[in-house]
Amino acid sequence: MGTEYGRRQAAIYDAIYGNRNGKDWHAEAELLAGQIRELKPDATSLLDVACGTGNHLATLAKHFDTADGVELSAGMAEVAEAKVPSATIHVADMREFDLGRRYDAIVCMCYSIAYPTSVDELKKVLSRMAAHLEPGGVVIVEPWWTPETFLPGYFTASAYQTEEQAITRVSHTVRDGKTSRMTIHYTVADADGVESFTELDVLSLFHISEYTEAFESAGLTVQYHPGPPTGRGLFIATAPR
Repeated sequence: MGTEYGRRQAAIYDAIYGNRNGKDWHAEAELLAGQIRELKPDATSLLDVACGTGNHLATLAKHFDTADGVELSAGMAEVAEAKVPSATIHVADMREFDLGRRYDAIVCMCYSIAYPTSVDELKKVLSRMAAHLEPGGVVIVEPWWTPETFLPGYFTASAYQTEEQAITRVSHTVRDGKTSRMTIHYTVADADGVESFTELDVLSLFHISEYTEAFESAGLTVQYHPGPPTGRGLFIATAPR
């Protein structure tokens, strides 16, 4: 995938996901900020790992003096930088990032934590987060579905339209061993014509116990909170003081 195509894809992603019905990025970010304040009232810095195009970060930046991001996709990072000018967006792999500083809080939302392909890789990600935490710092992670809660054959559709373009998105997800395979098909229409492309998201189906083990192996104390904001719940962890 070339750089220009990456930027185009990121802009399409931001248009349809940033405006998708039923997804309230602002409310989710406010929830995160409140949970962080409960555990670390003096928190002034935050890192959003796999920040995408910055939809959560745009609100979180209003709550913390420093609010930065880590994102693997350069195209996504470019959109996030434009959306949140005060943030530094680091283009890096969440299994390996080393920013040379620590934060009071780290968040990782939108099931990005399920991209690691094994428990060992999951442990690498959480160890990287722990290495970037101040003493008593807070980590909040939104998981993907577990083997027990995953629904094979799940499908969904959404659409977004402005005067400049119209975008549709349909997806279908199946189970493949210890992973889910989500096929996503986009169609984009604008003044230049119609373009279609397909993505495949492969996400690991980790057990709650595997997530918990990975947090604990990173030296974090963790609790799983089922339910909000999307039904998959949240892992909320703290670093030693």
